[in-house]
Amino acid sequence: MKKIYLFCSAGMSTSLLANDMQKKADEHNLPVEVKAFSISSLQEIYEKEHPDCILLGPQVRFLYEETKKTYNKLNTPVGLIDAKDYGNINGANVLKQASKLIKEASR
Repeated sequence: MKKIYLFCSAGMSTSLLANDMQKKADEHNLPVEVKAFSISSLQEIYEKEHPDCILLGPQVRFLYEETKKTYNKLNTPVGLIDAKDYGNINGANVLKQASKLIKEASR
């Protein structure tokens, strides 16, 4: 089971996207767990859950480079959710993005 975790300022708006992503994954029998959290809990969640992919919401994009530098060293891909996909709650597109990041990281 691959863990795809989304992080934004409070974890509220991202939970709608996470739910849509989980629904799409379930419809296609993909072994993924998608959850949303507040960016302030990233380190704690990482240590406890060890997600396979970290995605940041547009409102915390300023933390992207720093987050990428920290977690890529730990072999965890970090992505930035496209603002359009985020706004439209396009779980399918974001799920594809996460899958691609996980595949690239495992090479």
